[in-house]
Amino acid sequence: MTDTDHSTGGPPPDHDWERVQASPEFVELRRRLRVFVFPMTAFFLAWYLLYVILADYAHGFMAIPVVGNINIGLVFGLLQFVSTFVITGLYVRYANRRLDPVADKIRTDLEKKGA
Repeated sequence: MTDTDHSTGGPPPDHDWERVQASPEFVELRRRLRVFVFPMTAFFLAWYLLYVILADYAHGFMAIPVVGNINIGLVFGLLQFVSTFVITGLYVRYANRRLDPVADKIRTDLEKKGA
């Protein structure tokens, strides 16, 4: 393996990644990511587990017709897809507002030091 940066053909940037990782900006970026990801993951897993438990143990409830042949089980199943898209949209919005500015600052600082 050579000591070159494969994307530019030049030498690799001289960054102390452990120092960057320990920086207050990076610590804040990780904290902000975790503030969103952990609760949202817990919510989605609980929501999915509820769906599975109801499908397995509440056959009568899940079979209640809503409109025509569409029952509560089908509605809950489709809401799993809807919730996935909603969570994705919420994450994109959160990342644009709370994560990207910090990540951009870290990147800019690294590029200035590497130049």
